[in-house]
Amino acid sequence: MAIRDFILLCAVCLVWGLNLVVTRWAVADMAIPPIFFAALRFLGVAVCLVPFLFPRPPNLRTLFFVSIMIGSVHFALLFIGLQHAEASAVAVTGQLGVPISTLMSMLFLGEVIRWRRALGIFLAFIGVVIIAFDPGSFSVSYGLLYIIGSAFVGSAGGIIMKSMPKISALRMQAWVGAFSFAPLFALSFVMETNQLDAYIHGGWMVWAASAFAILGVSVFGHSAFYTLLKKYDVSLLSPLTLMTPIWGVIFGIVLLNEPLTLRLILGAIVSLSGVLVIALRPNEKMPEAALGKKVASGDS
Repeated sequence: MAIRDFILLCAVCLVWGLNLVVTRWAVADMAIPPIFFAALRFLGVAVCLVPFLFPRPPNLRTLFFVSIMIGSVHFALLFIGLQHAEASAVAVTGQLGVPISTLMSMLFLGEVIRWRRALGIFLAFIGVVIIAFDPGSFSVSYGLLYIIGSAFVGSAGGIIMKSMPKISALRMQAWVGAFSFAPLFALSFVMETNQLDAYIHGGWMVWAASAFAILGVSVFGHSAFYTLLKKYDVSLLSPLTLMTPIWGVIFGIVLLNEPLTLRLILGAIVSLSGVLVIALRPNEKMPEAALGKKVASGDS
């Protein structure tokens, strides 16, 4: 990989990792209702990418269903999870999208895995169990259960998207934004209160967090990563994207003063080792499974 492209990939992973921490700060520390915050993000993406909505793509009904899964449902669960779980733990747990996508490609696309990838899947899940389960109180972080749910929904949406005609990354982002913001606003109206007041009184830092998610993550991050995907094989990029959870852990500790516990260290090593094993073994039916849901939703 050219040095310039490697630097670009590092910047994308840094932006994705930082966004988890920024979102955690907004929905937890600043008490911005998470579903409302997700709705604003997709509204902003839709507005910024209006030109990419045309011409209308084929299979619009399938695209709507996929958009609801990788947009509305996935991000609602992700942001609720970030409200109740530390960003550093979420950064690692979110990588379950990789083994879940691999399992789904086995179930629905006929992918065959051998012992190395099976071991990788096992390690990925065991690592998350180590992080999520507190043996002292025999309790599980329910915030991370939302993150696991978001990874599952995002991966399922990616499997369904596999049956659609090819569509460019920015067009996909535009339509996901267009289809996702209204259901999220409706869900926020039903489940949340004081949304607009909390957002307005959050001040310029909260507004900057929204702008960062829209422009930095969805527009810059996804378009830059898709440019790299056109130049390099998934098998090269997927292991390098593990910089994302590493940045998420670092920023969570440095910016949010999250504790660096032995459980987090051990769980991260075990889980990310499993994800790395999966990423290094090519998936014949769905190569993008090694990237989890990143190709589908530009998430992190």
